Amino acid sequence: MSDSSNPSEHGQSDRRTRLTVLVALAANLVIAVAKTVGGLLAGSPALLSEAAHSVADSLNEVFLLAALRRSRRPADRRHPFGYGKERFFWSLLAAVGIFVMGGCFSFLQGVEALRTGADEKHSGYVAGLIVLGFAFVAEGASLVRALHQVRRQGGRAGLRDPALRTVVAEDGTAVLGVTLAAAGMALHMVTGNVVWEASASLAIGALLVYVAYTLGREARDQLIGEAADPATAERIRTLLTAEPEIDSVEAVFTMKTGLESILVAARVDLTPGLDSERVEEAAVRIKRSLADTVPDAGEIFLDVTDRPAREARKSPAATGERGGA
Repeated sequence: MSDSSNPSEHGQSDRRTRLTVLVALAANLVIAVAKTVGGLLAGSPALLSEAAHSVADSLNEVFLLAALRRSRRPADRRHPFGYGKERFFWSLLAAVGIFVMGGCFSFLQGVEALRTGADEKHSGYVAGLIVLGFAFVAEGASLVRALHQVRRQGGRAGLRDPALRTVVAEDGTAVLGVTLAAAGMALHMVTGNVVWEASASLAIGALLVYVAYTLGREARDQLIGEAADPATAERIRTLLTAEPEIDSVEAVFTMKTGLESILVAARVDLTPGLDSERVEEAAVRIKRSLADTVPDAGEIFLDVTDRPAREARKSPAATGERGGA
């Protein structure tokens, strides 16, 4: 038996997240152009690595906007549990984009600088540092905006949203990456040794690969069917155990089907002597109680059995087995 509870209204939260993503997209597009022009004029591998980082982030913001739009589509015959997992899929693509476009390009820039060197003029250093200073301010403003929304949505609980989590990770990594690039350029300018700037590019690449791996692993877990948090599962089990018609709770299964929706399936044994009409009434009431207690339970399935009947089906007489004296 199944029952669908009406999904909670999360439109306002989605609008705030969409605005946060748009702010990050606008900042990254402007910064990507500035870093690319500055990197080409200065011949700076660290600055070009940061340009690739910003391009990757811009593409990822497009993925996240698609996730926000597509994940809210209603359930249909082909997708009876809705499109909530679209959010996790597009977040996985964003992680791949960070790895390929950001991390790999940064590694290539660092290796190329170590192999061939970099001939930068003093004016190139100054232009590059000015661009990085502008990028630090813009990325920092975007990060402050994202962290403010996380706090409004309950701190760590707000990071359940993969779109918001990705923006926070991108902006935080961008601020750190800009700092590394600026340090590499400044040390290169002071010492005349390109190793400092090449090392900054390699460090940026390593940072991006780590962030991409972390975000990708979380998206993978959610895509393949992550269970609800243990506290929610225990709350469901406790509620079922307290029902007078339930003799025992054999198993409780949960799976996240979206950002604010989970599927609940429970196998329960009923107390002996219940007729079919009372079983139906109890099932409806139990599912309604579950939906009220756990608002995210969008789909609820109860596998109800009568313990004596189940044990009778397993008895040797019912299965045709013979016992020896």
